[in-house]
Amino acid sequence: MAPIPTPPAEPQDSLGSYVGLDAAGAERRAREHGWSTVRSLPPGAIITMEYLVGRLNFEVSDGTVIRCWKG
Repeated sequence: MAPIPTPPAEPQDSLGSYVGLDAAGAERRAREHGWSTVRSLPPGAIITMEYLVGRLNFEVSDGTVIRCWKG
């Protein structure tokens, strides 16, 4: 049987620090901190719930991040 792969480590980051930032600035900061995928979503967006290592999600309203979560 093949070994189970070990996922890469995620950036050590304070997710709450993104709340209140403008969407473009938040995305730039996330990429500078090592997040490989950054996704901005409108409030109430329907999304799949699979967990993707290295992805950071932003809920954006009126150009401002109102929520941030990993995966």
